[in-house]
Amino acid sequence: MSSPTSTGAVIEVRGLSKRFGSIEAVRGLDFSVVPGRVTGFLGPNGAGKTTTLRMLLGLVTPTAGTATIFGRRYAELADPVRHVGAVLEATSFHPARRARQHLKMMTLASGIAESRIDEVLGLVGLADSAQRRVGGFSLGMRQRLELAGALLGDPDVLILDEPSNGLDPQGIAWLREFLRHLAAQGRTILVSSHLLAEMAQTVDDVVIVSGGQLRAQGPLATLSAQAHSSMRIRTPEVPRLLGVLAAAGFPARQSATDTVMADGATPEALGPVLAANQIVLYELAHEGTDLESMFLSLTGPVAGAPGGGQVPPPTPVPQRPLGPPPGYAAPPPPPQGPVPPGPVPQ
Repeated sequence: MSSPTSTGAVIEVRGLSKRFGSIEAVRGLDFSVVPGRVTGFLGPNGAGKTTTLRMLLGLVTPTAGTATIFGRRYAELADPVRHVGAVLEATSFHPARRARQHLKMMTLASGIAESRIDEVLGLVGLADSAQRRVGGFSLGMRQRLELAGALLGDPDVLILDEPSNGLDPQGIAWLREFLRHLAAQGRTILVSSHLLAEMAQTVDDVVIVSGGQLRAQGPLATLSAQAHSSMRIRTPEVPRLLGVLAAAGFPARQSATDTVMADGATPEALGPVLAANQIVLYELAHEGTDLESMFLSLTGPVAGAPGGGQVPPPTPVPQRPLGPPPGYAAPPPPPQGPVPPGPVPQ
């Protein structure tokens, strides 16, 4: 395997920007990806993920900045197919070509030994479908075949754009374990997705983007630790409640005249404490911030980004009394008796 750069990262993106006319799809993006871990490249659709990956693979020229693998641009890598495997978008498979034939064409083009074909088909669970025509494959099977093609060169780096699209729950579970297995071998895995809930069970590190800009980067465990649970308590006994919560070990703060927020508390933990101390309650509400909610808040509109800024309020629709609109004329009644034959309306 090739060695990481001096920073320990295999993939490094620095000041990366890309403009298409008046649209700045990516701007000033900085992140790194280290070996031995699965890194999730996360953000909503249109966040600039695919454009970034295409720049990383030399398919799009950056307007500014750099995107390197092992300290080099993709085009500068010697025999890149043996170092980097990638699946960016659905391949236009020839429907009459069999799975093994499709991979054989790839080995001939890249100089990879044909013996590798059966190995990768077995890795992705398509060994029994090697002689089936691709035209009869489901979307999930096509995704597996694309992954097999990316693995032909036994690459050190795997870059996948939305790889779970089309997979059923069993296929998603398989992909999760497969990617973690590859990372455990010391490979560098970068996976893009717009679904944090799905990726949360797969990735070790996250790079979160929105509007073409970096919003967060680091271990998933760090992001998870920031998600917390709080209880909002309204009571006429705020001073006494604060003392009770302090004695019970719940960090608390007064947020309004009659309201206290108990951070890190859950209804199950807080309820017995309040009952035992006979605290008078006006309201007790759970205000949890789960990982998905935090992700949505991080990927909200970015000021100055395409589509960013404040969302204007909806234009009110004028109300009118129920009934037919002005100028409405009722259709004539249907003819009685048998309907004469005629052309069927298209």
